[in-house]
Amino acid sequence: MKIEINNLTFKCIIGILDFERIKKQRVIINTSFEYEFTKNSFIDYAEVSTLIKTIMIKKNFFLLEDAILCLETLLTNKYPIKNLHIKISKPDILKDCIVTLSNH
Repeated sequence: MKIEINNLTFKCIIGILDFERIKKQRVIINTSFEYEFTKNSFIDYAEVSTLIKTIMIKKNFFLLEDAILCLETLLTNKYPIKNLHIKISKPDILKDCIVTLSNH
């Protein structure tokens, strides 16, 4: 099975610029992963979404790279998943584009 969580949107402190350390900015996270489904073993996508959001808000990352590496480690240690893809976008940091970083 494959779970996709698209456009998980919230505000958090992330970035290295002075104003990014003071004011929360909007981020959009897209993630997907595969797992072996059985009737007694499934992954709760609502739990995964909440976990991602909680970590991002709590950690106040300086770099998108650090955020992705942290989420990658957390998710792969907590769940029996494979082929994890994470994409974090900062849609409001530049006036004329959306900045995105992904692990693949």
